[in-house]
Amino acid sequence: MKGARALLIAGVLMVAVSYVLYRLFAHTSAMLAPAVITPHMDVHRALSPDLSARVDRLLHEPSDRVRQGRPRLIALTFDDGPYAVTTPLLLGVLGDLRVPATFFLIGRDAEQFPELTERIERLHHEIANHTYSHPNLDQLGDRAVRMELVRGRAVLGRLARDPGIATLFRPPHGRYTEETIKVAQSVGYHTVFWSDDGGDWRLMSPVQLAAHLESHASAPEIVLLHNGSLATVFALPDVVRRFQAAGYQFVTVSQLLTRAPAEQVNHPAKNPV
Repeated sequence: MKGARALLIAGVLMVAVSYVLYRLFAHTSAMLAPAVITPHMDVHRALSPDLSARVDRLLHEPSDRVRQGRPRLIALTFDDGPYAVTTPLLLGVLGDLRVPATFFLIGRDAEQFPELTERIERLHHEIANHTYSHPNLDQLGDRAVRMELVRGRAVLGRLARDPGIATLFRPPHGRYTEETIKVAQSVGYHTVFWSDDGGDWRLMSPVQLAAHLESHASAPEIVLLHNGSLATVFALPDVVRRFQAAGYQFVTVSQLLTRAPAEQVNHPAKNPV
């Protein structure tokens, strides 16, 4: 009887410890998730940090000195499209605010609305590759991933001359494998994720979106937003006002990567707005 009870207690303790370790692992994975993987980075190490890196990140928050030394740069990025209605509205608001942005465009949609793709470049925004047909890349083999990247680059390159078309890539839906990123590296791409997902792909009001971006602000920062969200269009004036008042400068992704080292981009410090 005592032996059975001891086994039960040991089993419960093992389950509890396993759960805690799992939560710590998941928590540190989120904390250490990279915002960008350059063509020369070790993909496995970037996506699967070792135990010492996890423990160090868990126990050591950036100091005030580190926070103050981080450049207050913010890159607004817009996935998908271009779209016939929301893209012109978005470009109009960005123009009124005099804020640059990076557009991760889908090649197939750019073919459908070439004049909008040309307008994005003409207004001095950056254009980057979001694949040709917006598939789940984690379900494709290396050859199919490469075709999506190459075809997307070719289509966008016929419509615009922005260097970002050939250097910046974001996987649709944020879905990828290590092999996906290695294929992107092999054709010269920085894989760009984000330091904050604004969440505008969900049903969200402009007020909620602005509050989220303010509460999750970091420096430097890459913000994930979407081309087809009206809430985002309406939230932008308030968002830009808040960040500029806090001393932030709005830049494109390429400008941010030029002015901030990858270590800072991948491990931004929380910064109150």
